[in-house]
Amino acid sequence: MEYRFLGNSGFKVSEITYGNWITHGSQVENDAAIETVRAALDVGITSFDTADVYANTAAEVVLADALKGQRRESLEIFTKVYFPIGVFGANDSGLSRKHIMDGIHGSLRRLGTDYVDLYQAHRYDYETPLEETMQAFADIVRQGKALYIGVSEWTADELRAGQALAKELKIQLVSNQPQYSMLYRVIEGVVVPTSRELGISQIVWSPVAMGVLTGKYLPGQPVPDGSRATDATGGYFIKRFLEDDVLAAVQRLRPIAEQAGLTMAQLAIAWVLQNDNVAAALVGASRPQQLKDNVKAAGVRLDADTMAAIDAALAGAVVDDPALTEKSSPRTRWKD
Repeated sequence: MEYRFLGNSGFKVSEITYGNWITHGSQVENDAAIETVRAALDVGITSFDTADVYANTAAEVVLADALKGQRRESLEIFTKVYFPIGVFGANDSGLSRKHIMDGIHGSLRRLGTDYVDLYQAHRYDYETPLEETMQAFADIVRQGKALYIGVSEWTADELRAGQALAKELKIQLVSNQPQYSMLYRVIEGVVVPTSRELGISQIVWSPVAMGVLTGKYLPGQPVPDGSRATDATGGYFIKRFLEDDVLAAVQRLRPIAEQAGLTMAQLAIAWVLQNDNVAAALVGASRPQQLKDNVKAAGVRLDADTMAAIDAALAGAVVDDPALTEKSSPRTRWKD
């Protein structure tokens, strides 16, 4: 495993970080989830990403059980706040001071820890003044309940405004968590250059495009039973990649991966890690062997010819419209 600094800070994270969206508390039985987390620790992963909304808080509880007995100082635990968890009251979502404070206390209780290393705004809140949001985060940092602050799916302008307030409040906004893969490159045009300027790193989710970049989805064929495409949550995100022309382009990656001595999943994870603004790729797993295979992408350096071959194979199949980032955050708070 290799480690990278998170933003313009002295805080390092494992460049492959374990994420438990969808799997823990829903797709995978708890015993299997715990076994997979232990496998992650065995291969050198020390950074773990979750959120209060994942499996409606159950994912945080499962992660806590899996990490029980580990030296806390040797772990980097990330969680998030924004979405409602079970109740849809007037203040049960968004980034108001009330919801953020309720969120951190609930997450710390479920995670069984006094602090999280990184506390992230899961989306941007258009209904709460940014000053209120950043002041609440600053208070949480000063109380020792979070060490660093991050965000997820914020636009370049939102990152710029957030970082300006963070500096004024003397806290460290170090990361953004966007979707990023060979097939989904919307952050490259504006978010990444702005983040480099501001000293903010990317912790990217879905580097394997919800499993599409493993090559298991074939054009003209039904999706495999039990795959991410059959899951209610995952299926919503994956559908954009299931067009036959996209799946045919993905199959053109197979000989490129073989030439590089990698599986297709390893190639996909290694590809996002070639971006020097990416601090970590979030990787989930439903079984230990899957994780052990994927972690072999750590430290891989793809040469210029391989990167060019990937671009040629995926020509016409890549989503790269920067405007899509803004569409990630709801314009109003969630309601039942």
